[in-house]
Amino acid sequence: MGKVNLDPYLFFDGKAEEAMNFYKGIFGGELTLLTMDSMPGTDAKDAKRIMHALLDGEVRLMASDSHQASPETSKIELSIGGDDEAKLRGWFDALAEGGTTKMTLEKVQWGDIYGQLKDKYGVEWMVNISQPAGK
Repeated sequence: MGKVNLDPYLFFDGKAEEAMNFYKGIFGGELTLLTMDSMPGTDAKDAKRIMHALLDGEVRLMASDSHQASPETSKIELSIGGDDEAKLRGWFDALAEGGTTKMTLEKVQWGDIYGQLKDKYGVEWMVNISQPAGK
């Protein structure tokens, strides 16, 4: 069987490069940026806007600059989880820097540690830290 990915695609209005470098600083990985000037006929004012960005590593994110992000995106939050508590706490703290913590990381009724935040670019995140198998 072949491999299939579901990759979040984020839209920013002129902040895609900055945001993707922010996420690269948190998650690591390789960042590829393609600017609008790689497309023939691009207006000079849009030449350095990001046509497509890919952060490829342990976490995969895609993004671009768009003048018209869909209002439906307010219905989406990114969820990240696992059992590496130190790593996930570090990611939560780094994502929250300059943003808003909606719910601090705390033990919840299903037994995991869970928190929510909105980062400084308006992206909403849910972080769930589960117990390692066998604990």
